[in-house]
Amino acid sequence: MTPTLSGRWQTRLFLLVTVGLVLTLFFADWFESVQVGTYEIPFVVLFWVGLIGLGWDVLYDRVQKGRWDSDWPPAYQLGAGVAEGGLLYVLVRAGWLPGVPAELPFWMFFVHYATVWTALFLMTQGPLRVLYPQWRFRGGQFGRHPVTRE
Repeated sequence: MTPTLSGRWQTRLFLLVTVGLVLTLFFADWFESVQVGTYEIPFVVLFWVGLIGLGWDVLYDRVQKGRWDSDWPPAYQLGAGVAEGGLLYVLVRAGWLPGVPAELPFWMFFVHYATVWTALFLMTQGPLRVLYPQWRFRGGQFGRHPVTRE
C-alpha cells in the first residue's frame, strides 16, 4: 500500500488516539512515580508527536512521490521514526515545546517514544491490515468511499 497524505494523517491520528493514548496511560503513572513531573507530561509529549508528525508527513509524502516505485518501505519508516524522535527531543531540550519540561531525562523520553512508536509501527504492519482491509486499498484512509463498478 502506498498511503496518500490524507491517509497518512488519518492513520497517524487514529493510532495515536487509540493505541498511543492507551500506552501513554501507563507512562503517566510512571512519570509521576519517578517524580520527573506530573502525570500530564507524557500526554503533552504525545500531543506534540501528533502535531509535529503531521508536518513530517508532508515531507514524507514528497519524498515518497519522488521514488521510482512511490513506495515507503518499512526500513524508511524506521529511519523516519528515529528522525522524528530526534527532532522532538531536541525541541524538548531547547524548551520549545510548551508543557514539556526541558529537563525531561532522555531515557524517559526515549522509553515512552520508542514504545509508542514501535506499537504504532507494528499496528500498521499487521493488525490494521486485518481489522480494516479497505484501509490498505484506499491509501491508508478510513471511512466509507463509493465503490464504482464497471
